[in-house]
Amino acid sequence: MDFVEVRVQAPRELADILVAELAEVGYDTFEDNDEGFCAYIGEGDFNPDAVAEVMARYEGLGELGYEHRVITRQNWNAEWEKNFQPLIIADRVSVRAPFHEKPEGLEYEIVIMPRMSFGTGHHETTALMIENQLDIDHQGLRVLDMGCGTGILAIMAVHLGAREVLAVDVEPWTVENAADNAAENNCTNIECRLGGVEVLEGEQPFDIILANINRNVLLEDMHAYAALLPQGRPILFSGFYQEDLSKIEAEAKKHALVYQSHRTKNNWVSAIFTKL
Repeated sequence: MDFVEVRVQAPRELADILVAELAEVGYDTFEDNDEGFCAYIGEGDFNPDAVAEVMARYEGLGELGYEHRVITRQNWNAEWEKNFQPLIIADRVSVRAPFHEKPEGLEYEIVIMPRMSFGTGHHETTALMIENQLDIDHQGLRVLDMGCGTGILAIMAVHLGAREVLAVDVEPWTVENAADNAAENNCTNIECRLGGVEVLEGEQPFDIILANINRNVLLEDMHAYAALLPQGRPILFSGFYQEDLSKIEAEAKKHALVYQSHRTKNNWVSAIFTKL
């Protein structure tokens, strides 16, 4: 299956609202740009009338516009190869493609071939999650990466000493891509599994949980994550805006997850909670 990209031109004060509205109708990946943002959805789930309805609600409140295009697997690969630049996170982590030159003097290196998957580290949420991971002891621990995308957070967990990592995503090509990237980084202790929270049934607890998805999925599935997290252990959330942090915190309290700290970049958030 291919993606549909909806490119929205909107002022900042409206962009956040429109992201929330589009998330309600199935869009689960967003990327900011200078004109507004791009929203992505599987081609089979794309409904142009739903987008038109959302945009019509805010007509007259600012300069709004939108267009969409189908991104095929071939076009996606060509697009990211053209635009994907090597990245350094927190002056400690290198994220690059195999065709980039290896930088010197950094603690950690992650090699990513994203193909149709999201999460190269260039999006704020991925970089923020990695920064938060760097503050957490992973040594010898069991880690869950929900919404794994390219597998970058799972790979980071292994580099930080994780004993084993379960990486889960709902899209088949994403799971395939994450497995390829794990192999590229010699991470033999990452299991990549297709599905959502239902595939966690019967799992033993995890010492660390990483969930970089989106606000709606986090709110809906948080109970399942909390049930697999022992007392005193951390869970990292991202994929939502700063104004949604209070909603995440309120839901977390219902499941004995206590807010510890958060990082922000361009209004995106990655927050750390611990289990009571």
